[in-house]
Order: sequence, then structure tokens, then C-alpha cells
Amino acid sequence: VDDEPELRKLLKTYLSKEGYDVDAVEDANAMDQYLARCNVDLVILDLMLPGEDGLSIGRRLRSEKHLPIIILSARGEDLDRIIGLEMGADDYLTKPFNPREPLARIRSVLRRCQQTALPPATSDNPILEFGPYRLDVQRHRLFRNGQEIPLTTGEFTLLRIFVEQKNRVLSRDSLLEMTKGYERSPLDRSIDICVGRLRRKIESNPSEPVYLRTIWGAGYIFSCED
Repeated sequence: VDDEPELRKLLKTYLSKEGYDVDAVEDANAMDQYLARCNVDLVILDLMLPGEDGLSIGRRLRSEKHLPIIILSARGEDLDRIIGLEMGADDYLTKPFNPREPLARIRSVLRRCQQTALPPATSDNPILEFGPYRLDVQRHRLFRNGQEIPLTTGEFTLLRIFVEQKNRVLSRDSLLEMTKGYERSPLDRSIDICVGRLRRKIESNPSEPVYLRTIWGAGYIFSCED
């Protein structure tokens, strides 16, 4: 979803040659019409659009369809990246870019959606439990006392890693490697942002976390009794 015709043409042509079935639209209205008649696996979404802006569209997609989203924007400042990731985007791509970069990010996000980035759960334990929570690995769903807590693809992937490697300190670099798998900046804050979102969903007091604790200078640890 982007209002620049040349960019839409570029991405559609390049990604189609890489084997993806791609369509491109110019704004929120065209996107809504398209989604009403077609199913999609992932949305690449510009932030600065005529009419409804990308952040508003992203929030709607998250609440209505739970679609994976890659934000695409000419605004590359840290604050814009943080806002996009806080909204629930799975990744953030800054214009201008080499066409191979969105390809790498698309592959990474789709891998996470398909659970191929992590070892499959054992057939006798598709449910991971901690406290009052149950993480359904096969269906990508989290429940607290029977009530579902919506998770983005990135949140699910990160939470699963933490629960499966509970009581072990995990560095940001190792978490980035496990969740993204492409070349990344040493200033990438996506893990910290995703941890913050998870804390707001699973901690009674996110400012004093019980499960997802920071180990200063080392990374994070998911504290949980067997």
C-alpha cells in the first residue's frame, strides 16, 4: 500500500520475479476493497498516505485481521521506527532501499508466520504453560485463564523463544538472530520494543516484571518455575 506509482511498480515487478503473488494499491480505500475479496499473507504499508495514514491502517489491520505488516516509510528517524513497531508492525523498512532488502524482510516475517524459524514443538507438548498462561504453539495463540490475548507474529515468536528457554539469559544479539535472521544494525531496538509490548500483555505490573526481566548488560531472562 503506497501512493507512489513507480515504487508500487518496482516492488510488484521485483517480488513477482522472486515467486510471490503481489498486488499493489494506492491508499486505504483501495486496500479495503482488495481485502474484502482477496486473502493475503502479508502487507507492506507506507506511513505517509493520502487520507487515512499508515499508522491508523496498521492498527485496524492488527485488530481486524491480525495480518503481518512491514512498515515502509521515508521517515527513518528512531521515533518513527519506534512508533511503527509499537503499533504492532513486524518490521520497518526505510526508503530508499535496495529491492533485495524488502525481499529479505518479507522472507523473514513469513518464516516466522509459518514457524519454520524455530524448531517444531514436540507432538506431545504443543501447549507451553507459565503461571495462568497457556501458549498454543500450533495455533499461535496465547490464553490467560481461558481468555485469548492477541499477539502479533513477532510477539508470538519472541514469547515462544523465552518460554522454551526459560530461566536462561538471552542476549539481544541472539534474540535478533533467532527472530529475524537477516543483516541488522547494532542499534536495532526491535527486541526491546517487542519485549515492552509483551510485558504490557503478560505482566501485572509491566514496570516491575515478574516473568520477563532485564539483566542489565546481558539481555533478558524469562523467569518461570517448572
